[in-house]
Amino acid sequence: MAEDAIAAVRALAQRAHRVCVLTGAGMSAESGIATFRDAMSGLWSRFDPAELASEEGFRADPARVWAWYTERKQAVREAKPNAGHVALADFGRRRPGVLTIVSQNVDDLHQRAGWPQTIRLHGDILADRWLQPCPQGRVCDAALAAPGEPPRCTECGNLLRPDVVWFGEMLPEQAMSAAEQAARDCELMLVVGTSGAVWPAAGLAAVARRAGAKVAILNSDASEIDDQAHWVLRGTAARLLPRLLCAG
Repeated sequence: MAEDAIAAVRALAQRAHRVCVLTGAGMSAESGIATFRDAMSGLWSRFDPAELASEEGFRADPARVWAWYTERKQAVREAKPNAGHVALADFGRRRPGVLTIVSQNVDDLHQRAGWPQTIRLHGDILADRWLQPCPQGRVCDAALAAPGEPPRCTECGNLLRPDVVWFGEMLPEQAMSAAEQAARDCELMLVVGTSGAVWPAAGLAAVARRAGAKVAILNSDASEIDDQAHWVLRGTAARLLPRLLCAG
C-alpha cells in the first residue's frame, strides 16, 4: 500500500501545475537542528518556553533570551540542507512556476538548498529587528546597533530581538496571505515533517483540500492533521521527497 501511495503522489507531482509544500520542524531536525522543545535541554531545561520565546520573557531578562537565540543561531549556521531540501529545490527549478514552499521553520536551509523564495511563516532566526518602534520616530538600521547582549540603539536604547514569531504574536500578514493563496491554488499539497499542532499553519492542509487539492502527509509519526490527508506516508523528508520528486 505504501508503494502504491508513493507512486500515486509521484505521478500527481509530475503532472500538477501547482504544488504547495508545507514544511515543519521534522524536516530541519534531519539536518541536525533541534526542534524548539528538544533544544530546551541542559542549561535551558529549567525554563518555561514562554520565558525564552515571548516578548514578556525577553523584557524580563533580555540577556538570557539573547543567549538562548545566539546558541540556536549557531546551530543553524552549522547545519546543512538535507536530501529533502535539495529534492524540493531541484523539482522547483526543473518545473518553473509550479512549486511553492511554505515553511514553519526559522532556519535558512530551503534557501541554501536553492529555493530563496520560500514563504517563511515564523520568521528568520538569523535576522534581527527592533523590539519596539523608535520613540523618536526614526527608522534606524538594525545593523548599526551598539554591540551588547542584546545590542541596542545608541540614540534611544531600543533593543534588538530575533526576527521570529514568539508566543502570543501574529504571523506576518503578507506571508500568511501568500501561504493561504498557495494552498487554495494548488493541485497537490505535501505536508512534510510537522506535527500539525501549530496553528494557523496546520490549517493550510484543510484549506487545500476544501479547494480540491490532494493532500499527502509525510512524517515519521502520526500528526494531528492526518485526517486531512488522501495519503499518509510514514518516513522522513530526506528519504521520501527524493522518491516523490526526482526526475525520470
